[in-house]
Amino acid sequence: MSTPVSLPHRLAAPVAVAGAGALVCAAVLWADPTTPGGVIPVCPSKALLGINCPGCGSSRMLYSLLHGDLPAALHYNALGLLAAIALVGTFVFWTRDRVRVRASVRWYQYRNAPHIVLALVLGWLILRNIPIAPFTGLRV
Repeated sequence: MSTPVSLPHRLAAPVAVAGAGALVCAAVLWADPTTPGGVIPVCPSKALLGINCPGCGSSRMLYSLLHGDLPAALHYNALGLLAAIALVGTFVFWTRDRVRVRASVRWYQYRNAPHIVLALVLGWLILRNIPIAPFTGLRV
């Protein structure tokens, strides 16, 4: 019979992930990606190909979100905002399961989850690169 793992040991991984997330948020706040010519470089797909990839605007979205500016965050990367919400929710449920020592089914374990995520990312890539209004408003 194995000995039960203590609560501090079960929470070590979530604390490490939360710390890494806090460091990323602090770096984005410090770098201020909304200022042109800053520390964070231009997206390679935008610089080399002239297209907005599905991740373009994510650092500006996070910066706006950290400042409580939801409309700007949506403008910079709406799909990225949905992904951030999904990641935070997944983190909360993962932490809860580690505290309760009981695993629950997560959204990414469903059979069609990868297909849905891929369809969303490809759809976002196509929509934000259509060169006619109103789709031009999705470019950043």
